[in-house]
Amino acid sequence: MRSAPVLLACALAVTGLTVTAQPAHAATFPACQHFYPGPIPDRPVTGGTAPGSLTPPVSVDTRLPAPGGVSGGVSGSSVVFTFNRVPGAVAYRAFRNGQALQWISDWGQPTLTVTDANPCADANYQLYAMSEASGSEPSIGQVSTAYRVGGSGQLAPYALAKGSTLTYRVTSYNDSGQTALGYHAGPGFCAVDVRNIPWGTRFFVPGYGNCYAADIGSWIKDDIVDVWLPGTQADSWGIQRQTLVVE
Repeated sequence: MRSAPVLLACALAVTGLTVTAQPAHAATFPACQHFYPGPIPDRPVTGGTAPGSLTPPVSVDTRLPAPGGVSGGVSGSSVVFTFNRVPGAVAYRAFRNGQALQWISDWGQPTLTVTDANPCADANYQLYAMSEASGSEPSIGQVSTAYRVGGSGQLAPYALAKGSTLTYRVTSYNDSGQTALGYHAGPGFCAVDVRNIPWGTRFFVPGYGNCYAADIGSWIKDDIVDVWLPGTQADSWGIQRQTLVVE
């Protein structure tokens, strides 16, 4: 996780959104809040300079597959779900809206369980497997699709439909190290508000290229996306309003 350089709250436009799990239990669970409680600076669109060549899609195909077989939902005042073991995994991490929720060690138990004792409405739950308990960058597997509580109180997959468009302000960063998801930051990785764009979502940014949602930032809230660029290219990008296309 890192801090983003710029931010402006603005109107959000989304078209072509498909949700497989409709919002539920809104009267029971509080609204999901952004993880950063502090004030966020408000800046106008400045425009900027594109890097000159488009960023190709990021590949995560060689990593452990994402856990599947997710099943569960509301249980009393909590959300509880189980998932299938991933061959070669020794541990797993569960997230709610990009925030670490639970670490699960794999010692051969018949089912692996995640419990959220403080759920919020329309939360995105995601998982990944690890081949080493250390959680080193190479050991981190592919992140699962998001799951949301549906109208029946059960979890169901949630995704932005391919071809959906989102009118966002796009900023840029050049931090090194690991993203909040755990992958090494670099070209093609982007920071998002995971309440709106689940990790693993792929989308195209005009002038930049392909983005893979794998990071968050304290200033990346609501309709802001932060793209990774090297060195001074990040500063030159400025603040641009772009229409993103989900791939």
